[in-house]
Amino acid sequence: MNNNLPELKLDNNSADTSMQLSLDESQLTEAERKIIDEFIKKIDLTDSSTIMTYGSSAQRKVADFSDSALNNVRTQDLGEVGGMIINLVNELGMIKIDENQKGLKGMFKRSQNKMNQLKSKYDKAEVSVEKICSALELHQVQLLKDITMLDKLYDVNLINFKEISLYIIAGKKRLNEARDTTLKELLDRANTTKLAQDAQSANDFAALCDRFEKKIYDLELTRMVAIQSAPQIRMVQNNDTVLAEKIQSTIVNTIPLWKSQMIIALGLAHAQDALAAQRKVTDMTNELLRRNAEALKMGTIETAREAERGVVDIETLTFTNSTLIQTLDEVLKITEEGRAKRRAAENELHRMEGELKTKLLEINTKR
Repeated sequence: MNNNLPELKLDNNSADTSMQLSLDESQLTEAERKIIDEFIKKIDLTDSSTIMTYGSSAQRKVADFSDSALNNVRTQDLGEVGGMIINLVNELGMIKIDENQKGLKGMFKRSQNKMNQLKSKYDKAEVSVEKICSALELHQVQLLKDITMLDKLYDVNLINFKEISLYIIAGKKRLNEARDTTLKELLDRANTTKLAQDAQSANDFAALCDRFEKKIYDLELTRMVAIQSAPQIRMVQNNDTVLAEKIQSTIVNTIPLWKSQMIIALGLAHAQDALAAQRKVTDMTNELLRRNAEALKMGTIETAREAERGVVDIETLTFTNSTLIQTLDEVLKITEEGRAKRRAAENELHRMEGELKTKLLEINTKR
């Protein structure tokens, strides 16, 4: 390849801040016209290598730019963060407390268990929140890098667009000059001399002009690619900016809101536990007061009743007196019956004694 092939180069200061460069030479600045005029002098249409590689450096820059954009601009996938957020929501939704024990002791134990469960589950949720925050920050850093890189790519694309536009303008101008001068002269000579070599020279140069025209058309296609790349870069950059701002809002607003809501939930749980404990204590106090009042009432009544009683109840005296009388009657009856039995026994003894004496006398008499 010929190392002396013409190459048109621009720096950042030579490029417009917009992509409205017209292919109309009348719209060029004086500096741009000067660049084109100097460049046209280097375009040799009789050199096939010049035609083949014309504008190739600018086209290569566009190709390199496309590769760079493909390698550096990636679709920002927040699916991983989205999955984390879904898991966090599920964890927050599963925060439920088992309450089975009853009574004052059970209430305090249940309250302690409830707080332990809440703290454990919110600790787990807080870890998820921190992971989400870290992942979002990494995405945000990458997005900000991409935004900066896209600004540079936009500037490079703008330079490429400008160079290609100037290549096209210079090429068309040189092509018109060649057809109006060199080609016309070759055709006139061929028509005049009627020589085959002159006709062939005219045809060869015309073919070179046609090839150069096709090359300029290729550059026009490349220029359109550069034009289309500009809004594409800005759209990707805008999407990255929106995502970065959304992530920033999530980091500084949403995540702190989650944390504050978890703190509020724990605070409310504390308050509810305290309220439940106070209510239970109050209920228990009222129950104790009612029971004590009832016991006091019964004790006072019984005490008053006992205080009004004598040392011995009249009923008891009546009963004991009646029992005593009955006892005396029974004793008297038993005494009388004993006395009657003794009299009867005495009579029986006298009779028996008389019978015995009679019998003894009878025995003695018979002897």
